[in-house]
Amino acid sequence: PKTDIVFLKVHKSASSTVINVLFRFGETHNLTFAFPIGGGNQLSYPHHFFARFVQGFSPRSPRRFNILCHHMRFLQPEVQKVVSSSAVYFSILRNPVQLMESSFMYYKGTSAFSRARSLEEFLSQPYHYYNPAKSDSHYAKNLMTFDFGFNPNGEASAKRVQLMLKAIEASFDLLLISEYFDESMVLLKEILCWDLDSVVSFPLNIRDSSTKSHLSDTIVEKIKDWNRLDWEIYIYFNRTFWERIDRDIGRERMQREVKVLRERQAELARTCLQGTGSVAPRDIKDSSLQPLQHGNAKILGYNLKQGLDKEMEHMCRRLVTPELQYSSALYKKQFARKPPQPP
Repeated sequence: PKTDIVFLKVHKSASSTVINVLFRFGETHNLTFAFPIGGGNQLSYPHHFFARFVQGFSPRSPRRFNILCHHMRFLQPEVQKVVSSSAVYFSILRNPVQLMESSFMYYKGTSAFSRARSLEEFLSQPYHYYNPAKSDSHYAKNLMTFDFGFNPNGEASAKRVQLMLKAIEASFDLLLISEYFDESMVLLKEILCWDLDSVVSFPLNIRDSSTKSHLSDTIVEKIKDWNRLDWEIYIYFNRTFWERIDRDIGRERMQREVKVLRERQAELARTCLQGTGSVAPRDIKDSSLQPLQHGNAKILGYNLKQGLDKEMEHMCRRLVTPELQYSSALYKKQFARKPPQPP
């Protein structure tokens, strides 16, 4: 199994669920994570990533970490300083239409979105609300482009798009697609030589459907237009994603693998969870499993079954622990103060 991994967490693209997979694998195999200094989940985002943002990194003794997966704005020469040269790089993309709708709810408090009553209103005259000079403006335009390290306000000329796609392709071994999450996990499992249980997950950081809005065809076109660079990235890598499946796995085997993955997930849900799945924030009984609530989104969570044996409880709990709590537990474990040795 591969243990050196760089995951570029792209906002609002099922990244939290992927991170849970990486956290569990890293914890099980005693791997080291490249944590932000002092913990937390942002490597000085939205600034470009620098190796010096990582706790325990020193240019004098270039210590390598196994997994780099916290929020960062990608800058490969700096990333290469903290991971081994054989690390597998991957990321995940989402259809920019759904991504923007999600961002509008989740990042409602940002400068671009706070004054617009609705996404329609924002898109009717975006430059009335959007100021590229503001430090949080990236949430409102070409967010994926920004996370990959490029200029979200660059023109979408054919040449520029081509250069950007080539650069992403040169840096990343795999780009997952969140709309095909289970297929993505099967592909990831193949590339990393992991077993099925390592990529099983429950969806984390997802919104209650009551906070999702329906988008008209006109709005959909406006979103694609406004996020032209993101749209180009998505269309291109959605195509190469399926080309890769055809080449490396084949559709039939992919269907079989997805079926097995879903069966295993259903089995774990029956074992671990109270009720049938996610619940509203107010219904989460264990406060340590309460996900961060943000903007106007209602983020769902889970309740564990009572009376599980110790080992089962541990496994189930890891599957449903929200990103921030899991991250801080791993941070404490990795940087635990060693007790002073007796003389």
